[in-house]
Amino acid sequence: MQRPIRVLIAKVGLDGHDRGAKVIASFLRDAGMEVIYTGLRQTPEMVVSAAIQEDVDAIGVSILSGAHMTVFPRILALLKEQKINDVLLTGGGIIPEEDMKKLEEMGCGKLFAPGTETTTIINYMTEEVKRLKKI
Repeated sequence: MQRPIRVLIAKVGLDGHDRGAKVIASFLRDAGMEVIYTGLRQTPEMVVSAAIQEDVDAIGVSILSGAHMTVFPRILALLKEQKINDVLLTGGGIIPEEDMKKLEEMGCGKLFAPGTETTTIINYMTEEVKRLKKI
């Protein structure tokens, strides 16, 4: 039997609003995924370190602070430095659509705006992890 998808949910920076991250963590668990929530005020370095320690398949970053054009590229760079190319970096929050496109072009997975249907996120993560892990 194959193990469940392991997802790290992270809040990076000084943004103290984590209700959305907790809701996401809850519905991913309900969908059968193993979820690790890092808590508030993480750095990109802390997120990547936790992802490695927890052997996750995906990292989901919740960001409301406007620092998305700094946070996501930094996490991507750290993953690349560690030669990790089979972990999905995705997330959501208050991110302008134009920035979402730029981040996806840089190598981020799909990013989700508030109000996205939970099944859309679950289906995307499941399929993208399968693709990356060649399952």
